[in-house]
Amino acid sequence: MDNFILTALASVLGIASIIGAYVAIHNSKLTVAIIATGIVSLVASVLFLLLAAPDVAMTEASIGSALTTAIFFFTLNKIRQ
Repeated sequence: MDNFILTALASVLGIASIIGAYVAIHNSKLTVAIIATGIVSLVASVLFLLLAAPDVAMTEASIGSALTTAIFFFTLNKIRQ
């Protein structure tokens, strides 16, 4: 039963990641695309945690999700000025 729950959760997170990637690619607003990219990275970090890789999950959450999203918004702000 436990294996079924992990498989179902991983499948749902994988589908959410694909949907987030689609939104990031096909959206015309840059802010929505940046947020969708951050969500995809956050979902990837949860998947890494489910796959028993907590060090990779923490690195992905801190650098991939937080830092990269902040750098994208900083750059977008500088470009618009």
